Amino acid sequence: MMNLLRSARSCAIAFILTLACNGGYAQITNDITHDEAFKVLLAAKKKAEHSNVLVNIAIVDAGTNLKAFIRMDNSFIGSIDVAIKKAKTARYFNIDTGKLGELTQPGGIIYNIEHSNGGLITFPGGIPIKNKNGEIIGAIGVSGGTIEQDRAIASAGIKAVID
Repeated sequence: MMNLLRSARSCAIAFILTLACNGGYAQITNDITHDEAFKVLLAAKKKAEHSNVLVNIAIVDAGTNLKAFIRMDNSFIGSIDVAIKKAKTARYFNIDTGKLGELTQPGGIIYNIEHSNGGLITFPGGIPIKNKNGEIIGAIGVSGGTIEQDRAIASAGIKAVID
């Protein structure tokens, strides 16, 4: 029992030292940065403004944690949750939510999957964000316009990181 306690204490000390040496951050190397998240957010917002569409825009990191968000003035309050879930869904499965939706239709190979993970959104507007090396670093979710508008706004946002 004493050996087990010593081992656990050693692991705890190693963990604390690791956090201290990394400045307390446990971010993975292929995670979207704060600057990248805001670059994506602002590019998507600009596209929405040019399209005259009021939307909510959510950016999540590689671990599906909310990294950046904006609710444009007078956009639908109900779209807040939808935008966040679109971003999370896109990252959970590393796929455009519209393409995922094609697989979730009655008779589809993953019919009813939208009931998993606390609720998924399986229609367009959520897209994984990749860096210049093709690694997924997060995802964007847009909600408030038509599904075509949401997808176009999300696409404009992710181009800000790739270009």
